Amino acid sequence: MNSERGITLIELLVVVVIVAVLAAVAIPAYTSYLVRARRADGKVGLEQLRASQEMFRAQNGSYSTSLTQLVTSFGVSANPVGDYNLSFAVVNTNSFTARATPFTSRQSSDGWLSVDNNGVKCDQSGLCLPNTYCKWYK
Repeated sequence: MNSERGITLIELLVVVVIVAVLAAVAIPAYTSYLVRARRADGKVGLEQLRASQEMFRAQNGSYSTSLTQLVTSFGVSANPVGDYNLSFAVVNTNSFTARATPFTSRQSSDGWLSVDNNGVKCDQSGLCLPNTYCKWYK
């Protein structure tokens, strides 16, 4: 009775295949999670910018046209905010649209987010809340 202990090549290949299948499922899920987590920086930056614009309007009667003014006076985060750059356009004294645009390659595929003076939140694909496919929802 000569019994040798150890694993066979077939057993080793089965383990390698199982690990490869698990990695094939886990890595894309983790990458998607990271994109969503970094998107939160853009959302927070836009919410801060919108709140600051409303404070500025309450004090001055119109929206600010200067991001620098909002950063120094009302605490808006300075660019960049995580992987996003903030910008806004004042259409008139009663209307503005702010946008968070990703500038890094790891986030650029996610697209921009926007919010306007009425609180309407949209993404680059044109979807707006309360649509559950809008990136603001996720």
